Amino acid sequence: MKILLVEDDQALAEVLGESLREAGLLVEFAATGGEADFLISTERYDAVILDLGLPDGDGTRWLAQWRERGIELPVLVLTARERWSDKAAGFSAGADDYVTKPFETAEVLFRLHALVRRSHGHSHPILTSGDLRFDTHTGSVSLAGRPVPLTAQESRLLKYLMHATPRTVSRSELAEHVYDRDHEPDSNVIDVQISRLRRKLGKSRIETLRGQGYRVVALPSQG
Repeated sequence: MKILLVEDDQALAEVLGESLREAGLLVEFAATGGEADFLISTERYDAVILDLGLPDGDGTRWLAQWRERGIELPVLVLTARERWSDKAAGFSAGADDYVTKPFETAEVLFRLHALVRRSHGHSHPILTSGDLRFDTHTGSVSLAGRPVPLTAQESRLLKYLMHATPRTVSRSELAEHVYDRDHEPDSNVIDVQISRLRRKLGKSRIETLRGQGYRVVALPSQG
C-alpha cells in the first residue's frame, strides 16, 4: 500500500513516515500542496494523508480541486484544527476521514487501512480468500488456520493482491503500489516473489493471466 503524506512539518513527517514504514506501508512525501498536486497527477497512490495548514494554500482548497478533477483516492485529513467548522470544511471538500493532532500513530494506521479496504469494497479488517486470511491490523497471514510466515515484501505483495480480489492486477500496477518509486523492481523480481508466495500458499493460490497480470484464487478449504 503506497501512501502520500502531505505535511510541511518535516520533523513530524519523518516520525510519522517512519512509523508507517515500520507497519509495512510505502510512504512518499510532499511539503506543499503544489508538490502533492504534481505527485498525485503523475503517480498512483492508495491513500493520501493531508495536512490542512500548508505553506501554499489551505489543504481543503487543494483537496476540493482534486475532487473536481475526478481524483477519488481516499484522503485522511491530519491537522491541529479541532473546531467543528474546520472539520466540516474538510469533509465538504471531499475528505474521507479526519484525525486531529496530537494523535496516536496506531489510530492513523487503523483509519488508513479502513479507508483503503473500503475503497476496494472490503468492510472487514481481515481479508479472506477461501481459507486464506490476511489480518490488515496485525499483518498476520494464515492458511487453513495455520500461520504463514512471510517477508515484508511478500506481505505487501499478497496484501495488495487480496485487496484487489477478484480483480486481476497487472505487473505495472504492482510495481507502482507495492514497490518504492526509487527502488522499482527488475523485470523478474515480481515473478520471483510470486513464485515464493506460491511455494508458501500453494501453486494454484495465485493465478497468472497471460498478458493481464495476477489474481488470488479462492480455493475450497482442505480441512
